Amino acid sequence: MTTPAPTVWPGLAYTDAPAAIRFLTTAFGFTETLVVPGEADGEVAHAELGWPEGGGVMLGTTRDSEVCWSAHGSVYVVTATPDEVLARATAAGAELVRDIADTDYGSRGFTVRDPEGHLWSFGSYPGA
Repeated sequence: MTTPAPTVWPGLAYTDAPAAIRFLTTAFGFTETLVVPGEADGEVAHAELGWPEGGGVMLGTTRDSEVCWSAHGSVYVVTATPDEVLARATAAGAELVRDIADTDYGSRGFTVRDPEGHLWSFGSYPGA
C-alpha cells in the first residue's frame, strides 16, 4: 500500500518570512519547495517547505487582514533521527524549550522555539 500525499499542512505566519525559510531549512532540514513573492518587497505570499521524511509546512508573511496568517503556532514533526535534528537545530540558534527525552509511550523527542516564537517539537512517535 502506498502512502497518500499529505493533506494536512500546518500554516505559520512570520514577520520576516524569507529569514524564517532560511532558518527552517538550515536548522531543521526542511527543503524549499515553493515560494510565491508577495506584493511588497521581502514579503512572501505563500511558501511550502517539504519535510524529507514526508509532509511539510506552509508559511507566509504575517498579514493582519488574514486571521490564518497572524498567530503563533506549534508543530509536531515525526523524525527517525531526533538527536541529529536537535543538534542541527541548536547549532543554528533554535532555543531549547524541552530537552530530548524518551517517553513512556515509546517516543524520543524535544521541543525548540524558532526566532519568531513558534514551537517545533520533533519526535519519533508517528501517531497511533
